[in-house]
Amino acid sequence: MQVHNFRDLKVWQLSINAVIYKITSEFPADEKFGLISQIRRCAVSIPSNIAEGSGRGSNKDFARLLEIALASSYELETQLIISNRLDIISIDSLNF
Repeated sequence: MQVHNFRDLKVWQLSINAVIYKITSEFPADEKFGLISQIRRCAVSIPSNIAEGSGRGSNKDFARLLEIALASSYELETQLIISNRLDIISIDSLNF
């Protein structure tokens, strides 16, 4: 039984837009297995955990997966700040 329809959730809709393959495709090639990989995994993890949680049978399970998605969003934010401090990306490029 699906607790929530994840496609209707504003948080899922916003997080699906945050999948930032275009931005990371402009990163230096030597970051392919470093920041690029980590950023992409985090960005995909956020909406994926929201969707998974919506398919669980209880609000408690859904809340747990929302917490995991939130933690991934903090991880993603940190990686983007690091990328900015390394002069790989500008803050302006993150306004998507």
